[in-house]
Amino acid sequence: MNRTAIYPGTFDPLTLGHFDLIVRSAALFEKVIVVVAGVSAKATGMFGVEARMAMIGESIEGAGIANVEVDRLDCLLVDYCRKRGVGVVVRGLRVYSDFEYEFQMALTNRKLAPEIETLFMMPNENYSYVTASTIREITRYGGDTRAFVPEVVQRYLDAYRGGRGPQTGGDVGSTGAFDR
Repeated sequence: MNRTAIYPGTFDPLTLGHFDLIVRSAALFEKVIVVVAGVSAKATGMFGVEARMAMIGESIEGAGIANVEVDRLDCLLVDYCRKRGVGVVVRGLRVYSDFEYEFQMALTNRKLAPEIETLFMMPNENYSYVTASTIREITRYGGDTRAFVPEVVQRYLDAYRGGRGPQTGGDVGSTGAFDR
């Protein structure tokens, strides 16, 4: 039995709620693959995929979590799971309003790939109200986001606020370069 799980998302940016689920999933599974959507339909996106992957990787490394890897997702999630031989998808449920969308996606994935299970996890209640879209809005208006994101992510948000974000033509990457 493969004891690997996949945790997919856009992670734009990674929040403490996301990170809580990564840490807790890493304790449950031998390996966790955090897959970052290469393409997002969200018009309000802040960071390109390379920057989002770097934020997650640096946060994991900083926490000393050895059994988590970060990869890019550019296909159907079920196809990625099959390619990697993974049978469990971890999804977060913060509030009741998340349930309808997540339930619909889980049932769709089950129809496409009945061998893949979806495991719903709730983040720590301290993070249940935190969303990436809220973090993006707070950042764009110059608010303080330190209570909502890992320290690594805060550095990316600070760089974004420093004038190197989309308002000047690109997104901040892991080296400060634009990656979109």
